Amino acid sequence: MSRSTPPFRADQVGSRLRSAAVKQARTRRAAGELDAAGLAAVEDAEIATLVARQEEIGLQAVTDGEFRRSWWHYDFLSMLTGVELVSVNQGLQFKGAETKAEGLHVHGKIDWPVDHPMLRHFTWLKSVARAVPKMTIPSPTALHYRGGRKAVEASAYPDMDGFFADLGAAYAKAIAAFGAAGCTYLQLDEVYVAYLCDPAQRQFLRDRGEDPDRLLDIYTDLVNAALKGRPAGMTISMHLCRGNFRSTWMAQGGYEPVADTLFNRMGVDAWFMEYDSDRAGGFEPLRFLPRGKHAVLGLVTSKTGTLEAADTLKRRIGEAAKFVDLDQLCLSPQCGFASTEEGNLLAETEQWAKLKLCVDVARDVWG
Repeated sequence: MSRSTPPFRADQVGSRLRSAAVKQARTRRAAGELDAAGLAAVEDAEIATLVARQEEIGLQAVTDGEFRRSWWHYDFLSMLTGVELVSVNQGLQFKGAETKAEGLHVHGKIDWPVDHPMLRHFTWLKSVARAVPKMTIPSPTALHYRGGRKAVEASAYPDMDGFFADLGAAYAKAIAAFGAAGCTYLQLDEVYVAYLCDPAQRQFLRDRGEDPDRLLDIYTDLVNAALKGRPAGMTISMHLCRGNFRSTWMAQGGYEPVADTLFNRMGVDAWFMEYDSDRAGGFEPLRFLPRGKHAVLGLVTSKTGTLEAADTLKRRIGEAAKFVDLDQLCLSPQCGFASTEEGNLLAETEQWAKLKLCVDVARDVWG
């Protein structure tokens, strides 16, 4: 049956290929030819158009496409008190591509600023949406995984327990603030718990002196600390990803090593799960999903423009339903279409065709 509350049978992760007008305005802003207000005006107009298009194809939850961001995570995190965006020696290395050489540095005590710009971003989205406005923010784990201890000043945090405590408390304030602004559907973009399924990533952590299994416990406690700010009536989902930059990836491995903890100890309501390739493994880990919770199957890839066959998607949904009740499942692309402003290697028309496919298949499967 269809759903009137999130997650919806046909849903989405969030980011979109940036429109030509947004790209041009951001270029002009970087060159000093456009002020901040001018850029915001272009973004406002383009987001309003984007939202209308999402509603037109039948999506029940709409996003701002992350049109105001350069990164899926750095923009939000660098706007926290005590955190800054810095230049680094080398960008992140994906399988066949490298990002800009930027990273995060914690230089002081972490807190949530009452004037965090993304509150305004959400209120604009809400003002132009008839469907449910969905806000996407990085999971708090994104401030730790990549840099670890080295990215955190010892003068601010002599031990990492204090770092995680303040980070969780800041996120609880953030979630409460979005709730006060009228947000009823919030997504935590969680890359690094999925990375813990990859033997190479686990070795990366061991090499810098961290225990991957212990880190899963730490991250679980961190997410749950953040959820203490959730107001009544807010649905919080979590998106799992193995990397998405210019249609490339970083990690691989099925969900089995983290599934029980992910589904039964993390207090979110739904999980958007990457399932568009063999790198994500099989559907067996869905057997851990408790009643009352939902898994949104990311069966439609955002990495290429090739449109999946509807019958293939229906067959795969049926395969997943062997391990969990069909009523606990939904459908979406496996990730956003532009986790960074550069975007994936497909056309805007192909992006919209994939989203429409999710809507059409969901109607056939769930009514």
